[in-house]
Amino acid sequence: MSKKVLVIGTSFRKDGNSNRLAQEFAKGAKDSGNEVQVEYLYDKKINFCKGCLACQRLMHCVIDDDANDIAEKMKNSDVIAFATPIYFYEMCGQMKTLLDRSNPLFPSDYSFRDIYLLASSADTGEYSMDGAIKGLQGWIDCFEKSELKGVVKALGVEGIGAVEGSNALKEAYSMGKTV
Repeated sequence: MSKKVLVIGTSFRKDGNSNRLAQEFAKGAKDSGNEVQVEYLYDKKINFCKGCLACQRLMHCVIDDDANDIAEKMKNSDVIAFATPIYFYEMCGQMKTLLDRSNPLFPSDYSFRDIYLLASSADTGEYSMDGAIKGLQGWIDCFEKSELKGVVKALGVEGIGAVEGSNALKEAYSMGKTV
C-alpha cells in the first residue's frame, strides 16, 4: 500500500551529509512505490515560536513564514523522516525550531504515524546521537498515534561529502524502502 512520505532535510548545507541521507531515504521510499516529497530548510524562512498558543484555536500559526506550509505537509503525511546534522550532541537548531513551530498539529487530526531520524555526526561515538533521539522522542510523545520507527546514524562524517560511500547511505536507502 502506497504511503505519503515527507522527508525533511534540516541542514543549511545544501549538499551536507544529513541532506544526503535524506535523499537516499527518499529514493528508497520512492523505489518502493510511495508518494515522496522532500523539503529542505536551507532555503526556507522559519522564525521562532512566540509561545502565544493562538495556534491551538486557529489550527495554524500566526507567524507568516514557511513553517505553516511545512506543518500542513507534515499533517497530511503518513510517514515523516527528519534528517539533521548533530551539533553539540543534539539536533540542529533549524530542526528544533521547526518542531516547535509544528505546535498547530497537536490538536489536529494528523495523519503521520511513522517517524524516522537520519543523523550525521563528526563524532564517532554511538552516544553522539542520543540527545537528538531523545529530543525527537519528546516531540513524538506528544502525538499518541505516532512512533519512532528507525534511526540511521552516520558517525565520523566531518565535512561535506564525507558520508559518500558509507554504510549509512545504504541504511538510509534500505530504511526508506521499508516504509
